[in-house]
Order: sequence, then C-alpha cells, then structure tokens
Amino acid sequence: MFSVKRLGVLLSVAFLFVVFTSVMAAANEKIGVIDSQKIIFQHPKFEAVTKQLQQISRTKENEMKLAVDKEPDQNKKAQIFNTKRNELAQEEQRLMQPIFKEAELAVRTVAKVKAVTVVIEKSAVYFGGIDITDDVIQELKKNAAKK
Repeated sequence: MFSVKRLGVLLSVAFLFVVFTSVMAAANEKIGVIDSQKIIFQHPKFEAVTKQLQQISRTKENEMKLAVDKEPDQNKKAQIFNTKRNELAQEEQRLMQPIFKEAELAVRTVAKVKAVTVVIEKSAVYFGGIDITDDVIQELKKNAAKK
C-alpha cells in the first residue's frame, strides 16, 4: 500500500526527472545569434535595391503631387496620397522579399554547417550564443558570386 509520504516522494522524484531531462535537452541546444539588420544592409543586392526604391519613391511622389494639385477635394487628395504610399510599400515589399529569402536561406545554411540548432536575433540575447552574422554575410556574398 502506498502512503501519502511515499506518493509525495515518488512525485518529487518524477518532477526532478522531468526537470533534469529538460535541462539536459536544453544543454544540447547550440544557440546562434545574428544581427539581421547588418545582414540585410550588407546583402550584395541591398544597395541596388535601395537605389531602385529611391527612384520609385521619387516617381510616386511626383505622380502624387501632380494628382493632388489637380484635385480640389481634400478627401480625394488624402485618398491619392494613401494610394501612392500603398503602391510604394508594395514595391518595397516586392523588391526586398528576395533579399529576405536569400538571407534566411544563408542563415539556415550557416546554422546547419556550424551545427547551430537555434538562431536568435542578437539584440534579444543578454549573454551567450555564437555570433554567426559575419558567416551569414560571407555565405550571401559567396552565393551572389555564383550567379
């Protein structure tokens, strides 16, 4: 027959076992950290895309000014402004999406090579982790040179 004391001891041992195995599993995790902003800014295509976006921005701004100058209704002016702003945002997303995808692929490649199981934004980590940012940038440059 189980006594309450014996049941308490068994539950305590089971709890300690669960805590111990989860700590051991966490100890097997190898955590990498990245500075995603640095990765994006140093992407081989970033400068060209930025220039393209500046040109598109100027074009959208000119289109907006011409349309707003012709329109007497303030509500329609605001609508024109919002439409052009949304068009610019869509263009930015369209042009930046390949850069984000290539960066993500490079992070995954470097993490796999370095046996990193978790990658976290560097600014979210107070202490520890393996910084793989420069390795990711090198991977992006290597991939760009192949194309």
